[in-house]
Amino acid sequence: MDAAVASFFMSLSWGAIVCLGLGLVFVIIEMFVPGFGFFGITGGALLLLGIFLAARNVTEGLILTLIIALVLGIALVIILQFMSKGNFKKLPIILNSSTSKEEGYIAVEDLKDLLGQEGEALTDLRPAGAADFDGMRMDVVSDGEYILKGQKVRVASVEGRRVLVKPVKDAGREAEASKSTEPNGDSV
Repeated sequence: MDAAVASFFMSLSWGAIVCLGLGLVFVIIEMFVPGFGFFGITGGALLLLGIFLAARNVTEGLILTLIIALVLGIALVIILQFMSKGNFKKLPIILNSSTSKEEGYIAVEDLKDLLGQEGEALTDLRPAGAADFDGMRMDVVSDGEYILKGQKVRVASVEGRRVLVKPVKDAGREAEASKSTEPNGDSV
């Protein structure tokens, strides 16, 4: 068996060795720096090409595939242990600075101050549309309720940029709206 293994490794062409070596390196880089997949896809393609160039039969191809999977599994375990100890932050590829609101960086506008404010629907809300809050036009959404243009609304909740509004119950406005149209849709 040892002679067969030695014979196999001695018969590898330089092309197969380069493809297998670069493929392993690229896949391990992808484990460290997950991103667009360039290294992972390229590494996977190189590994497949290396197996194709190195294996003389299906059995050798399967054995080589298992060896590669074992090497990548060991590399993944080492990387995960490295990351769990907090050493990952010390790598030069990791950005150690952060942005904060105090430094003037705001990723999403803080709209929590709109909570409870009343405004007017600028468009029909079915359920999404626009509303005006003291001269500020906002994209808003109702909780499924149809709200007519011009109707008063109140901000019920804010989640990121999603502003949920509910109609302000105004007895006089509801009576006017029910009188203004007949059941068949004609105006009175």
